[in-house]
Amino acid sequence: MGVTIDEIRKLKELTGVGLTDAKVALVEAGGDFDKALEEMRKKGLTKAEKRGLREARAGVVEAYVHSGRIGVLVELNCETDFVAKTDEFKALAHDIAMQVAAMNPKYISEDDIPEEEKLRKEAELIEAAKNDGKSEDIAEKAVAGQMSKHFAELTLVKQAFWKDDSQTIEDLIKNHIAKLGENIVVRQMRRIELGVSE
Repeated sequence: MGVTIDEIRKLKELTGVGLTDAKVALVEAGGDFDKALEEMRKKGLTKAEKRGLREARAGVVEAYVHSGRIGVLVELNCETDFVAKTDEFKALAHDIAMQVAAMNPKYISEDDIPEEEKLRKEAELIEAAKNDGKSEDIAEKAVAGQMSKHFAELTLVKQAFWKDDSQTIEDLIKNHIAKLGENIVVRQMRRIELGVSE
């Protein structure tokens, strides 16, 4: 099955690869655009994982205020000023600031959750499971899934993206890493709500 130049260009725009790579992907997928896109995304995300090891010190501080009641500051870092100044990077920072305003995450990633908070929640859930008549080994197995769900709701990168709940914020960032070719990290976030103190 042949591939058209329009398909090649479309694949190039969606994945950020060169025309030759886009053409090769389409040919390898037998002209199946969706299959080629999926394969290119997998390759891009694999590269994105490797980029995650590189230092990100450039970036932006994005401010977002919702209806004069909620204010958010997010520091989003990348590797170069060149990428930090792109509309795509700025839009990502804005989307993440809006996510913080809407979903009120307590932590950026799982690494930020204090160990004592994890232990406290685990003990609470095990106790509740035992009170429901579950044996200790069954209670502990059930708790693992509940812990993961509980902290995913409180952790920015594990939350479903407010614009598209088929992906998490982590997925969104990885897609931008693949597309922009640089490591991207949410360094810090602050959220203030009128009348609510920490």
